[in-house]
Amino acid sequence: MNKSAQADGVSTARGAGEKDPFLVALGERVRTLRARRGLTRKALALDAGVSERHVANLESGVGNASVLFLRQLAQALNCTLAEIVGDETTSSAEWLLIREILHGRDGEALTRARQALSDLFAGSERDPDRRGRIALIGLRGAGKSTLGRMLADDMHVPFVELNRVIEQLAGCPPSEIYSLYGATAYRRYELRALEAVVAEHPRAVIASPGGIVSDAATFNFLLTHCYTVWLQASPEEHMKRVVAQGDLRPMSGNAEAMDDLKRILAGRQDFYAKADMSFDTGGRALADAYLQLRGRLAVQLSSD
Repeated sequence: MNKSAQADGVSTARGAGEKDPFLVALGERVRTLRARRGLTRKALALDAGVSERHVANLESGVGNASVLFLRQLAQALNCTLAEIVGDETTSSAEWLLIREILHGRDGEALTRARQALSDLFAGSERDPDRRGRIALIGLRGAGKSTLGRMLADDMHVPFVELNRVIEQLAGCPPSEIYSLYGATAYRRYELRALEAVVAEHPRAVIASPGGIVSDAATFNFLLTHCYTVWLQASPEEHMKRVVAQGDLRPMSGNAEAMDDLKRILAGRQDFYAKADMSFDTGGRALADAYLQLRGRLAVQLSSD
């Protein structure tokens, strides 16, 4: 392999147009992890301290990545190196035994297993105030702030925007945390903010950031201590609402904003679906959407 190919992270060991299946799968995992965290390719490259071209080659399945490069990506994506390289559940005998027990189970069974493990390692049952805290999750533009304020007023409980709490803890807006310290630092502040809100408010409506599902520890904490509601909408509806708000931060400088938005939603969808309840806000007037949400929520809370 020539030096220029090595520098650009391009694999030339196979025939022209032929891709190594391992490198293809590796690139797909990196692309999925990036989308789940809502990062553009440029933002990931900047956070990892590597070239955007190197990341592009890797995601395209032609990147001959070094271990150091993968380690830098893992740090920027706030995940383990094993999660990028392959299946972590092959790392020990216990993992293999646990995987065998869970293998082939449906989503409902896996949810029960996760909840049982959460209860086991938390040392107690779920927070008794959990149903008093309504946490709204979903992408920006789903209606979390608007519907959340209406819901809190109706329930006579505090309305908390988690991003505001993060800003208070950090002393600067979330966008500055990202630019100054990176996504990993932001996720640490996000967990601290959520812990503070849960400790202070036994009853509240909480509007959570769209990427709160990106960190497993934070999302597990949210599911344990809050009754979660996924506010859904189509990618087109999300984009329309974000543009109407004059807020293009997630897509800033990106000529393919809609593709990025769809990729982020696809990467997070399975995690959003773990919410206690989902509600589609698309195609509804605000007043109608609120009344239907409030009615559905009342029925769910009384029956759960």
